[in-house]
Amino acid sequence: MIAFTDLSFAHEKDRPVLRRATGRAPKGVLTILAGQNGAGKSTLLALLAGILTPDAGTVRVGELVSPGDEDAIRRAVRLVLQDPDMQILGATVAEDLTLSGDPRDPRFLDVARDAARRMGLLPMWEAPVHTLSFGQRRKLCLAAALVHAPDGPPPQVLLLDEPLSNLDYPGVLEMRRILRQNAAAGLTQIAAAHELDPLADLAAHVLVLHEGVIACQGAPEAILPGLRPYGVRPPFARWDEDAR
Repeated sequence: MIAFTDLSFAHEKDRPVLRRATGRAPKGVLTILAGQNGAGKSTLLALLAGILTPDAGTVRVGELVSPGDEDAIRRAVRLVLQDPDMQILGATVAEDLTLSGDPRDPRFLDVARDAARRMGLLPMWEAPVHTLSFGQRRKLCLAAALVHAPDGPPPQVLLLDEPLSNLDYPGVLEMRRILRQNAAAGLTQIAAAHELDPLADLAAHVLVLHEGVIACQGAPEAILPGLRPYGVRPPFARWDEDAR
């Protein structure tokens, strides 16, 4: 489980983004982090990933605690940004997925290729990144988040910042498949979003961030209908892949 208690953070002095926010995400399921644009969802994800250190309060990932264990948290928790072009560093799919290790090590190469396979990118292993579609570049970032040292444990938590934004209908369906696949593999996932229709039926837990605090949290059926006071439209359409 990932949890945070009395979490406070400000990018600028006297302008806090988070004000003693407290919440949790259950292990092995998808949690929605809902909130209107500018609510601080991306900042909260960066704190949970160990990229930022809280001004006050704590983040706990299993037995790891921030402040203090940020290096270990960054190995256990992976953040996928909303804009894939801010995260991709390699010139090809293969290069991007092997930047974190030695591509001459066959064991590491197996890990990287397996991550590509899970995202449907293995046929594009040698493809230049600039030839990929937006959705494929986002999947490349997801694959990179799954790559780990061959002797080390795989990441336990994926943090996804607006994972369905700017995707067409087939791209959304593919991302839903990936989210289901990750949950089936036991990954804890937190997806920040302000448009919830494509995510609502996949989630087991919801956190609502409003004015720097977690205003409410709980099961989707209890939380989602009451989102309007927090500047978020409740989902009104159920996604059904079988209806295509």
